Amino acid sequence: MITGTTDLYAIIGDPIAHVRTPMAFNDDFACRKIDAVCVAVRILRDDLPRGWAGLKSIVNLKGFIVTAPHKQEAAALCDALVEDGAYTRVVNAVRREPDGRFVGTLLDGRGFVSGLKSHDHQVEGRSFYIAGAGGAGTALAYALAASGAAAITIHNRTRSKAQNIVAGVAKAFPACTVALGTADASGHDVAVNATSLGLKPDDGHAFDLDSVDKTSLVAEVVMKPEMTPLLTAARALGYAVHLGTHMLNGQLELMMEFLGVRGAQRL
Repeated sequence: MITGTTDLYAIIGDPIAHVRTPMAFNDDFACRKIDAVCVAVRILRDDLPRGWAGLKSIVNLKGFIVTAPHKQEAAALCDALVEDGAYTRVVNAVRREPDGRFVGTLLDGRGFVSGLKSHDHQVEGRSFYIAGAGGAGTALAYALAASGAAAITIHNRTRSKAQNIVAGVAKAFPACTVALGTADASGHDVAVNATSLGLKPDDGHAFDLDSVDKTSLVAEVVMKPEMTPLLTAARALGYAVHLGTHMLNGQLELMMEFLGVRGAQRL
């Protein structure tokens, strides 16, 4: 039951109808008997600064999750960045401190790694191809390198964005071979779509699926639909696939802890 003392959490993005975070949070709140609720809030792509001021003014808003297209702009609006958010300058989780400051971090990558491991997919020593250089692609690159990936290739339509990630990850994790790629995903153990392509049935693929080695894993970050056009096509061709929902499940507890949900230990 929602009361006057219920803590409020949110997820912001544009579009927002596809997100699963509110259901996952609310199910968890109910199981733990936590007096809190999570709601989806659509803030238009070009309207985040005004929306941010509104979020600041909601005193019982304890924190929120950030999804596309706001992850990078939200980082610039935070009062402070910690952990992965501090060196990627991208955030997907923001908490309100007791003094009212908004502090942000990035949990997508750590959630993706956790999701892989929970389904018996090794990270250490393997090579990864990532299509996309936005918030999700940045998160995955840093987290995979930090978890012992041997090599990472980044492909993006705007090559300068991919180049920035390559340079940043190579500097932070010199033991990992990081390179700029093309739509050809061959020569990798795992090929990941880290773009928003897949939200609609007629979306194309962010990379050439036919180029992927037949023994490779094809993975997604898009959570709805669970079987995106990429995963559907990959499975039909005989590839092993990894759902985007595994990334959310992998980071749910991380989100709870970071946001300071009552009953969870803060990171």
